[in-house]
Amino acid sequence: MKSNRNLSRGEGRRLGNVALIAFMLGSLLLLSLIRAKFSPIGKTGEAIKAEEQQEVRKESIKFVTLDTADETAASAEEEEEATQPNPTDNSGSSNGGGVGGVSSTALAAADNHLRLSSKRVCYESSRRSDTCEAAGDVRVQGRVQTIHIAPLEQEWKVKPYCRKHDAFALSHVKEWSLRPLLSGGAPPPACTINSSATAFVLSTGGFTGNLFHDYTDVLIPAFITARRYAGEVQFLVSSFKSWWTSKYLQIFQQLSRHEVIDIDADEEIRCYPNVVVGPTFHKELGVDASRAPPGTSMVDFRAMLRGAFGLERAAATPSGDRWDIRRRPRLLIISRRASRRFLNERAMVDMAMSLGFDVRVGDPDVSTDVSKFARLVNSADVMVGVHGDGLTNMVFLPAGAVLIQVVPYGGLEWLARGTFREPSADMEIHYLEYMIQLDETSLSDEYSRDDPVLKDPGAIHKQGWNALKTVYLDKQNVKPHLGRLKNTFMEALKLLPHGQSNK
Repeated sequence: MKSNRNLSRGEGRRLGNVALIAFMLGSLLLLSLIRAKFSPIGKTGEAIKAEEQQEVRKESIKFVTLDTADETAASAEEEEEATQPNPTDNSGSSNGGGVGGVSSTALAAADNHLRLSSKRVCYESSRRSDTCEAAGDVRVQGRVQTIHIAPLEQEWKVKPYCRKHDAFALSHVKEWSLRPLLSGGAPPPACTINSSATAFVLSTGGFTGNLFHDYTDVLIPAFITARRYAGEVQFLVSSFKSWWTSKYLQIFQQLSRHEVIDIDADEEIRCYPNVVVGPTFHKELGVDASRAPPGTSMVDFRAMLRGAFGLERAAATPSGDRWDIRRRPRLLIISRRASRRFLNERAMVDMAMSLGFDVRVGDPDVSTDVSKFARLVNSADVMVGVHGDGLTNMVFLPAGAVLIQVVPYGGLEWLARGTFREPSADMEIHYLEYMIQLDETSLSDEYSRDDPVLKDPGAIHKQGWNALKTVYLDKQNVKPHLGRLKNTFMEALKLLPHGQSNK
């Protein structure tokens, strides 16, 4: 009897275990059915994408950026860095929307962007620039560098200058805040001035005052960003420099029909339907036309400059059929007062005249009248100068002209290439280079032949930018060999258009 009772208890335990296992298997089956119904696993990519887009639309697109082209391009740039293929997105060519609504093309692009970026309103428009764009109830409070926006779900901060990784430059640029209109419980500031234009906040802090940085960091990015608004944009300039803004006022007037505002000193509450904070950078002294709307290339920028400063020559052409005594090709020598001076400038002038050039010497500086100097450059067919910001005046040369960059001694080919050689092609300008040799630099009079400065420039480069700049840019003057330079000038003559008889 005892053994029978023990057997019954064992059988009971086994039956209980079987029941528990059956319950667990049933639960797993039920969970699998539920997961199959609600999980995206097993669904087609199209079905998942459709659901995601539907969810984005359910949010009513509370915040839509005005121009998806730059954002798409920024995403493409990031993909290129990861060596991923980048299909063309044609949706960016539409400006769509405006104040009253958004076109279907822009809406679809906005849907996609919001899905990928979790409704970012501020984004990295390039490696060098951050840009914020908003539409809605926009109220700009310039005194405190704050923009109140409805609808907006969180606060954003940005420094509107195109050198985002340069701490020294950004230390001279004020930070701007974009805040939800009703944040903090306080009533929103009341509008004192209403405008139907798009507000565009940018800074003239940083390195402005250097001609190259004026164009590369501010003016060309401003053109890229503002051109699409066809004049209905108002520049709100932070870190305002009155002398700088006055110097380039004619350019701003080509892009805007509205007054340029010193926004940091402004007491008004300015209200707009749209705002852009921070211009978009493409590349050194240039525009990437593939990333910009039609009409926003460097050719277009140069045409705008001709309109701003009343420049007559769109192309370098002779008078009549050929260059002759009535219209000799003009050579402009960019002179420098401090470092990187031509030590034989007078001899250079005489040699160029012997080749048939009409020679002029220009000496631009910070106080130079832009209009006057632009007309001088526009009259030239060939421009020559030592590497430096003065060569930025190439933006005024007529198409088909020749730029000759004299590259100082010291392994600076990479610097010459990025700053002026590469930009010349987009400006439709021929480019020639004259490399200073050891017997043509003043450094050979200051250092022994065995010094690393002369023998191993790479060793100086490894010490960093400040060491390189101090030695090869700040302390060096040059004396080009007239025979070699003559050959370069003759090559420039061959590159110039020669009139109808040679067609």
